[in-house]
Amino acid sequence: MQLDDAQKQKVSTWIEEGATLSDVQNRLDQEFGIRLTYMDVRFLMGDLRLAPKDPEPPAAAAAAESPTTTAPDAATSLDEKGGDFAEPDEILPPGSGPAGNVQLVVDQITRPGALISGKATFSDGKKAAWSLDQMGRLGMVPDVEGYRPPEADVVAFQKALEKELLKLGF
Repeated sequence: MQLDDAQKQKVSTWIEEGATLSDVQNRLDQEFGIRLTYMDVRFLMGDLRLAPKDPEPPAAAAAAESPTTTAPDAATSLDEKGGDFAEPDEILPPGSGPAGNVQLVVDQITRPGALISGKATFSDGKKAAWSLDQMGRLGMVPDVEGYRPPEADVVAFQKALEKELLKLGF
């Protein structure tokens, strides 16, 4: 189906106003009597080099309206962003020492079924393989069966993993 220049301009205006592909499909039928399938409308958008605007998520709209809201920076913990990691003060009881010395290495070749994987060496010298799947679940397989790292090492591991994930853009 070929549209004339006026019709193409009208479709461009609809898209600029925030119309979805379904809206364009319905308007083409109502205003011009042109019945197209959804896929045909998608092809039409490609031919016209138009892309519908993504709707703004409600949380982003509310944040944009509030001038006191600031975007979190990379140093903000994942817990503050709604993730699973917590600050050390929330995990360690008062009087506990600083977080342990944990070394974290990301695998060059990710394990099957994992989004990211690697190895960790804890402060007591014990090692464990770790992986993070597409659902955000952390798995850890220690070299010694039944091994549980000290609580301070868990915090240090979480911090190191958070830094690695931020570096990699996750």
